[in-house]
Amino acid sequence: MATFLYRVGRWAFRRRRLVGGLWLGALVLALAAAAVAPAAEDEDLSMPGTESQKAFDLLDERFPQGNSQGAEARLVFRAPDGRRVTAEENKEAVEDALGLLDGGDQVASATDPYETGAVSKDGTIAYSTITYTADAIDLTGPTKSALEGAANQARDAGLTVEIGGSALEAEESPGGTTEIIGVVVAAVVLVLALGSLVAAGLSLLTAFVGVAIAFGLVSALAVPLGLTSTVAILALMLGLAVGIDYALFITSRFRDERARGSAPEEAAGRAVGTAGSAVVFAGATVFIALVGLGVVGIPELTRMGLGGAGAVALAVLVALTLTPALFGLFGRRVLSRAARRAARPGSEHRAPAAADRQGLGTRWARFVLRRPLAVLLVAGLGLGAIALPALSLELGLPGDESKSVETTQRRAYDLLSEGFGPGFNGPLTVVVDTSEATDPRAAADRVVTTVRAVDGVASVGDPVLSPARDTAVLTAVPRTAPTSGETKDLVQAIRSAASGVEDDTGADVLVTGRTALNIDISEAMSDALLPYLSVVIGLAVLLLAVVFRSLLVPVKAALGFLLSVGAAFGVLVAVFQWGWAADLIGIEQTGPVMSLMPILIIGIVFGLAMDYEVFLLTRVREAYVHGASPGEAIVNGFRYSGRVVAAAAVIMVSVFAGFIGMSNPTIQTMGVGLAAAVAFDAFVVRMAIVPAVLALLGHRAWWLPRILNRVLPNVDIEGERLSTRAPGSTTAPDTTAPDTTAPDTTAPDTTVQDTTAHATVPESAAPDATAQRLPVGRHRN
Repeated sequence: MATFLYRVGRWAFRRRRLVGGLWLGALVLALAAAAVAPAAEDEDLSMPGTESQKAFDLLDERFPQGNSQGAEARLVFRAPDGRRVTAEENKEAVEDALGLLDGGDQVASATDPYETGAVSKDGTIAYSTITYTADAIDLTGPTKSALEGAANQARDAGLTVEIGGSALEAEESPGGTTEIIGVVVAAVVLVLALGSLVAAGLSLLTAFVGVAIAFGLVSALAVPLGLTSTVAILALMLGLAVGIDYALFITSRFRDERARGSAPEEAAGRAVGTAGSAVVFAGATVFIALVGLGVVGIPELTRMGLGGAGAVALAVLVALTLTPALFGLFGRRVLSRAARRAARPGSEHRAPAAADRQGLGTRWARFVLRRPLAVLLVAGLGLGAIALPALSLELGLPGDESKSVETTQRRAYDLLSEGFGPGFNGPLTVVVDTSEATDPRAAADRVVTTVRAVDGVASVGDPVLSPARDTAVLTAVPRTAPTSGETKDLVQAIRSAASGVEDDTGADVLVTGRTALNIDISEAMSDALLPYLSVVIGLAVLLLAVVFRSLLVPVKAALGFLLSVGAAFGVLVAVFQWGWAADLIGIEQTGPVMSLMPILIIGIVFGLAMDYEVFLLTRVREAYVHGASPGEAIVNGFRYSGRVVAAAAVIMVSVFAGFIGMSNPTIQTMGVGLAAAVAFDAFVVRMAIVPAVLALLGHRAWWLPRILNRVLPNVDIEGERLSTRAPGSTTAPDTTAPDTTAPDTTAPDTTVQDTTAHATVPESAAPDATAQRLPVGRHRN
């Protein structure tokens, strides 16, 4: 792999204008396609195979005229204190407000609360249901203005009026203040880590190109593939985070090779061959984990996985081709100012040798080597304590109750709960398939009697038969809120009670509705969590065994991944269920964690965790197979990669945290979970637990049974086959006009790595030549 990518890097460097032009063309085409493509509406979650989804499908088949996908709104009216909404003047105000909606181009119907009985028992609250002929995203400005105008007219008459339903739902779009802050933080970290505005801008530019193309493709394919705005935002979030990191790693390695004395084109080839190999592996792990989300069986989760995987794949391709092309276009400006001064012929400016100036990464690695057991206990117990709240994890799907009290949808939800009970916002739909029943009406009546007798049911409506009299539908309102545990138990109780009716009448009884569907999805997610986690862990162990030719290193990496994910789940429970620091990030209503989040976070964090494992340990293993002792190999890995991995983690955390301020509960939860998981994994697991475990294991860390050594393929991710090339090799034609620095003017061991976030092992500390002939996976005793 390293040899192939080495050639790719050199080719992209030589053909930099061609590569840049191709990516620019792809960007223009993607954005143009997105601009002309129609917008897609966010769809409700579905779960094929569950009872609730079967009932929805049956309703679509038997009641096609009653299951239109048009938007719906609820105008909720409340009388002033001490008054009733049924008073003549208030009744007149309600009817006048609803009269403004009559004759609207997109209005299908508007119910009269006084005719339908939609008035609370105490007479203080009433509501009208307005249905539309178009989806929420297709409602015109005048239509929405008419709805808000009706509410304002009733308010002017002294009533409290709020608007619920889907009619006012707006598609979530990126570009808010918090996302911009996240990108700004990432830019500052890049400048500090690389010491060059040009190098920092290069990393941002490549990331933006990949993200823009991915976002454009998702938008263009939204309608034909059913991609929602959540898919687009996830692609943006992942593509931006990994795109910056991948470009950072390759840029850092390029500057490393330049400091060693390699010619520009050779340095670009080596950077892509070594760091690029790690990028390919890391991107492949994220891609596989995200695509694997399709096995869960939820279409929306599958689309989110595919959208994110596509964005990551684009980020890898951009990093491997556009990044080395930009090296050629920007020339020496990619290096820091200190490095350019040190490289000038006759210059007296020289940076301290790496052996003379130890960076923070080196000092930290030596600290861990002195106290590995203490570091391991503190880090492990700390993450374990943070993960404890995860034992109380509850899964659910948020609705209007999770929105801010500043929104009219949330206030409408609260008014309806106050006037009609907490279960009114989450009614259950009971579907009775009477096609096999001898008496459809008697079967439907029997179901009504049975459901009314179940404890926890507030009311049951009269059954409605389909025109063919083969299906009956009735509505049951729970006494408890949609997301409460009592409502979940009630759904199971109704299903159990209905089984007796099925045996007696031959009818098939199904419980559905949004509340029941959410419960079914949450249960399916809980059931799939451990199997999916097992698959991910098994994949991690296998891939890392192939990469590092070791058995214990993959096991250690998998256990560390479990710790970081567990701690992230603990943070989600503490914030979203218990309300800790909820005010700080704008969460006003606690409740269950969104049911899709655990599996989604596992899939994403798995790949990101492997990123840091690979980038950190490739340098450790490289030094070890070249003859360094286990301890010095750890120090060497942190000397080269510690600071860069830390900078990459800060960038990724900043990008993910930038999405916390969005109003979409899915994206908000994802931002908190991913930011916490990456922070724990990078700074606690990879920076503390990993070196501590390696120090305790010593040579045993790199042991691999002989049978596995023969069976497992050698992917050469460290670029071992490139090590026989001289550092200043220029075997390919030198077409690097932008950089004419003579390599001989800079001594190999007086490098500028401390100004570029790296350090090079001085010749006095380098392994001897005989060590370089050791086969990969073996070490001299």
